[in-house]
Amino acid sequence: MSNNYDFNVKRKRPEEIYSKVSDYFKGETLEQYASSKSIVKMQEKITIRALELLKLKKNDALILDAGSGPGFTAMYLNEIGYKAVAIDLISSFLNYYDIKELNPIISDMCFPPFKPNTFDAIISISALQWIYRDINNEQMKNMLINLSKSFFQILKPDSRIIIQFYPKSKKILENIGKIIAEYTAFKGHFIIDNPNSQKKRKIYLLLDKET
Repeated sequence: MSNNYDFNVKRKRPEEIYSKVSDYFKGETLEQYASSKSIVKMQEKITIRALELLKLKKNDALILDAGSGPGFTAMYLNEIGYKAVAIDLISSFLNYYDIKELNPIISDMCFPPFKPNTFDAIISISALQWIYRDINNEQMKNMLINLSKSFFQILKPDSRIIIQFYPKSKKILENIGKIIAEYTAFKGHFIIDNPNSQKKRKIYLLLDKET
């Protein structure tokens, strides 16, 4: 990312209003999100882009959909031949559709209950902003540290992670990169699609676990 590039979203987002993701995604809000055809299409587009960036070497790769929500990404991955596992801490999301073939696991993605070197790749879409969104919040920093360390542990060597999320500003983006670089051996960088359009902008963090 160029040092000349900057952004700062002024509009308040749900993660700034609600302290926990489970406080926001419940009742009618959860129902609307889980049943939205436009959300399904958007998630599919983001997943296709994530796969382009991952450049997977195995056609039957085992992929973790971290912070999966209803499992839109995991379902798409499963449809095109990958083996997917969906993990989310909101049980109502994982029970909304019949996704038994995705081995849905109710758990916080910051504390994934998997053995070391389990996954060929990890994809996380629209979830990281719920974990880290305030550079002055020490608890959020610790959660991000635990997330990055856990992801490094459960990912196989010579594998990749792609995280799509919605940071509010360049400063938050840079802090996320610094924290992950300081506490793990990941090598990575940010990719920004449509950087000058707030509506169309998509930000990805690509992380490599080298052998």
